[in-house]
Amino acid sequence: MKLKDGFVLEQVGSSYLAVAVGERAESVNALIRLNGSGAFLWRLIAERDMTEDELLSKMLEEYDVTAEIASADIKKFLKQLHDGGLLDD
Repeated sequence: MKLKDGFVLEQVGSSYLAVAVGERAESVNALIRLNGSGAFLWRLIAERDMTEDELLSKMLEEYDVTAEIASADIKKFLKQLHDGGLLDD
């Protein structure tokens, strides 16, 4: 899966905001607030098509977390993006 084009991610204090720009702003009228790990995943899937297993591997390299917790967090994050229509599956 890959994030749809037309978003920018900006750090604001300790949070991150994803904002639709250009033509995407016409169909998505929202600010998406992310924490650090959410921004990490966002950047990965914005760069290229990634599988859940690839995202899990990257999370385990970057964060001191168990595979079970990371996997659950990734599934939740991807479901939110999918439900919001933000992913190209």
